[in-house]
Amino acid sequence: MSEKAFVMIKPDGVRRGLVGEIVSRFKKKGLRLLRGEIMEISRETARVHYGHLQDKPFFEELVDYITSGPVFAMIVEGKEAVANARSLIGPTNPAEAPPGTIRGDFGLAVEENVIHGSDSPEHARREIRLFFEK
Repeated sequence: MSEKAFVMIKPDGVRRGLVGEIVSRFKKKGLRLLRGEIMEISRETARVHYGHLQDKPFFEELVDYITSGPVFAMIVEGKEAVANARSLIGPTNPAEAPPGTIRGDFGLAVEENVIHGSDSPEHARREIRLFFEK
């Protein structure tokens, strides 16, 4: 059964010219790119996206970072798309991410870890609505 996942290459990944290489990793895994778009995220959208972290001391830094430049937002589809995307992405902290994962190969720090991916099918549906169904 096919499912959809939301993936976003963050401003540091876009700035560093990594969009093509990262998208190709998803395609090589067997996930289909349904939609991809370079976009600027408003502070309002960022606050909604990171709403579950609003009580954390680093919340404003997250909002500042994700709105600091364009991102590449995409919808990928395939069997267990969320789990497969997460395995390609790797752990949040690039220093702990194994080589071969996107964060392991390209991430520099937790604060600039190149990419976001939905952590559940429910969150994927919510994020797809937030970023693509305006």
